Amino acid sequence: MANFKLLFLLYVVVGLVVLLSTCSATLYNVGDRAGWDISTDLHSWQQNKTFYVGDVLWFQYSSSFSVDEVTNKEHFKDCNVTSPISIGSSGNTTIPLTAPGERYFVCGNKLYCLGGMKLDVVVHANSSASAPVSSEPGAAPSSLPRPSGKNNSPVDPTYSSSSRCVLGMNACIAFVATTWFWFL
Repeated sequence: MANFKLLFLLYVVVGLVVLLSTCSATLYNVGDRAGWDISTDLHSWQQNKTFYVGDVLWFQYSSSFSVDEVTNKEHFKDCNVTSPISIGSSGNTTIPLTAPGERYFVCGNKLYCLGGMKLDVVVHANSSASAPVSSEPGAAPSSLPRPSGKNNSPVDPTYSSSSRCVLGMNACIAFVATTWFWFL
């Protein structure tokens, strides 16, 4: 019976390790240290980056800017923000990448947008990613940092506590605890 309990415990630990390893995603600080700014070369910033479902874009910017997600490539090229999908104006906007496809972000100030303050992102499917759950577009998952203003400091590029992962891990812990007591 003791060997069975030890084997069961080992099985549970391996399961939890697998669960935790699949609950990570990348947090991209858009523009790195310069942030979402007219002086940032956003085209160069996104070079050599591959975005996956579950990743998060973190825009840091001054109060004279905004982050508007627009509906299509034409609106992106023309810097047309007449009917954006979402608008971020807090100085710290996080955008969870929840589905594969192309996403378009522009500065709400058309002159800045025409000057290059825009970003188009291709999001690739990733079956192991778990996207943060949010009730409204542009809302920050609670596990992301929330600085009070643009501070140009780099962020830790990974986080591993999206809502789905936490719920899944809590369910696993409850299962293990009740099963363990059943074996005692």
